[in-house]
Amino acid sequence: MKAVIQRAKHASVAVNEEIVGEIEYGFVVLLGVTHEDTIEDAKYLVNKIINLRVFEDENDKMNLSLIDTGGSILSISQFTLYGDTRKGRRPNFLHAAKPDQANELYEQFNQLTVEQGVAVETGKFGEMMDVKFTNEGPVTITLDSKEK
Repeated sequence: MKAVIQRAKHASVAVNEEIVGEIEYGFVVLLGVTHEDTIEDAKYLVNKIINLRVFEDENDKMNLSLIDTGGSILSISQFTLYGDTRKGRRPNFLHAAKPDQANELYEQFNQLTVEQGVAVETGKFGEMMDVKFTNEGPVTITLDSKEK
C-alpha cells in the first residue's frame, strides 16, 4: 500500500458537486492498493499515519501526532499512486489492485483508523471526485508499506 499524507487545515471531497466528506483539521490521505497488499499492510500504515509527529507543539517544533492533536482524516482511494510512467507518456496501472480487492483494503484501512479513535471522512470509491484542501506547512509525507 502507498499513502500520500498531507497536513490540512480544512479539506473536503465532492462527488457530482455534492460534498460527501469534510474535515476541519488533520490529514488528507491518498491511499493506493496493489495486488499483494494485505490487512497487515493496512495495519502498518494506520499505525504509522496516526502517530506521525508532524504537528507543531507549543515551541513550534513538529512533535505532535494526529492522536495528540485530535485531528481527523479525509481518506481518498487513489489507484493512480500505482501508475507506471517508465515507458511512453501514458501511465499504465497494472500494479494497482483490481477494484474489489482495492475497495476491501481501503475500507479496512478506514475501519482500523476509526478503531484507533481517529475520525475518518471518505470520498466514494471508484467515483470521479473533487478534493479541496489547504495544505498546512506545506507538509507532505509519502509512505509505502513495502518499505518497512
